[in-house]
Amino acid sequence: MSLGQNSQNSQAKSLSVADDWNSGIVFSELTDVGMRRANNQDSSACLPSKTAERFGLRGHLFVVADGMGAHAAGELASQMATDKIAMHYLRGNGDDAIEALRSAVSEANAAIHQRGQSNAEFHNMGTTASALAILPAGAVVAHVGDSRVYRLRGGLIEQLTFDHSLVWEMEASGHAGNSVWGSAIPKNVITRSLGPNATVEIDIEGPFEVKANDCYLLCSDGLTGLVDDKEIGTLLDCLPEEMATRVLVDLTNLRGGPDNTTVVVVRVKNPPNVEPRRTRSKSGGGQSTVSPIMIATAAICSLIAGLFAIMKSWGLVVVAVILAIISAVACLLQASTGQSGTPPATASGGKGPYRRDDATATKELYESLGEKVKELRDAASQNNWMMDWRKVNELQKHGIAALKADSQKEAIMYQSHAIIETMNQLREQHNRAANETSIDQ
Repeated sequence: MSLGQNSQNSQAKSLSVADDWNSGIVFSELTDVGMRRANNQDSSACLPSKTAERFGLRGHLFVVADGMGAHAAGELASQMATDKIAMHYLRGNGDDAIEALRSAVSEANAAIHQRGQSNAEFHNMGTTASALAILPAGAVVAHVGDSRVYRLRGGLIEQLTFDHSLVWEMEASGHAGNSVWGSAIPKNVITRSLGPNATVEIDIEGPFEVKANDCYLLCSDGLTGLVDDKEIGTLLDCLPEEMATRVLVDLTNLRGGPDNTTVVVVRVKNPPNVEPRRTRSKSGGGQSTVSPIMIATAAICSLIAGLFAIMKSWGLVVVAVILAIISAVACLLQASTGQSGTPPATASGGKGPYRRDDATATKELYESLGEKVKELRDAASQNNWMMDWRKVNELQKHGIAALKADSQKEAIMYQSHAIIETMNQLREQHNRAANETSIDQ
C-alpha cells in the first residue's frame, strides 16, 4: 500500500457545533489505514447535539470501533458497531440516557452476531467499541474491547476504560505482574468484543463530572501500541484539536504504523447549562405525576382529623390536620416540579480512571518526539531520497529557541509541525518512487 493511498484513507473534521446554541465543545476526528494494512477496519462516529433540547435528552455522542476478521469482516463489524450504537442510542426517548447507551451497545452486538451467523464469510467477525456520551449529568463511557477513552484535565491524562485484553486481565488478577511470564503475554489478544457471541458484558464508566477545558480522546489500539500515555497527554495539552489528531496519526505512522489508527479528540470549551429532559407520562398527557402514597396519606389524615373532631379529641385533631396539610403541600410541590415520590435510579459504575500519567511538556519529550524525524533524515541521506528538509529544519530551529526560552509547550508545537511536515515529505518521496516504478514497467 503506497503512502499516497494511505493519505486518501484519512479524513479529518474540526467543527464547533454552535449553529443555534452554545454546544460547549469542539472536536476533530481522523482515521488512517497505516503503513502496512491494505484496508481500514476502524470506524468512528461523531454526533454532537445541535439543540439544547437534544442535549438535555441524549447529550453529545462519540464512538470508535476497531474491527477484527478476515477479508472485509472486520471492516463491516466496526462500521455496524458505530452505525447501530448511534442509531439505537439516539432513537430512544427514555429518561435514562446511561441505560440507553448500554442498551445501544447490546443491540449493536446482537446485530453483528446475527450477521456473522448468517454468512460464512463473516463468521466470528468482531469489533471493539468505545462510546463517550457527554451529558448534562456528566461524561459516560460504554466500553467493550481494547480501544480506549482518555480524559486530560489539569496537566494529567487519565485512562477511563479498562482494556479487555489478556495482559490487562492477568495483571488485574495478579497473575502477570513484573514476572517473566507477564512480559511474554501478547498485548494484542483481547478477551471481549462485539459480535462473536450473542450477548456481551458491557462496561459502563461514570458519570464523570465535566469541567471547562476537559479534553477527551477516543482511539483504537493502533495509536496506543506506539505512542505512550505521556506523549498523548502532552500533545493534547499543547495542540489545538485538529492538529492533535493529525500529529498523533503521523507520529504512529513514522514509528512504523503496523495497524489502522483512529483518533477522536473532544474539547469542552464551556459545559452547557442544560437540565436533563424528562419524557412525558404515557397516562398523563405530559402532566406531572403525584405519588399515590402521598395522596392517600393526605386523605387518611383528613379522615382521622374528622373522627377525632367527632370524639372531641381536639389535641389529636390538631396533629391530624397538621399531617394532612404537610401531605397536601408535598403533593402540590411534587406536581409543580414533575418529580415522583421515588427518584429515578441513576446508572453508574466502573472503577475508572484506571491509569494516570503526567502530561507536562518537557525538553526530554520534545527530543523523544523528534527521534523518528532524525532517523528518517539519516535514512534519506543514505538512500539519496529527494526530500526537502528546509521547512523541517526551520521548524525545529524555532523549537530549540522555544526550549531555550523555557517555553516547552511552544517547543512541542513546533516539533509537532515538524513531524507533520516530515510525513508529507515521506509521502511525496514514496509517490515519486511509485511513479518511477510504473514508468519502468
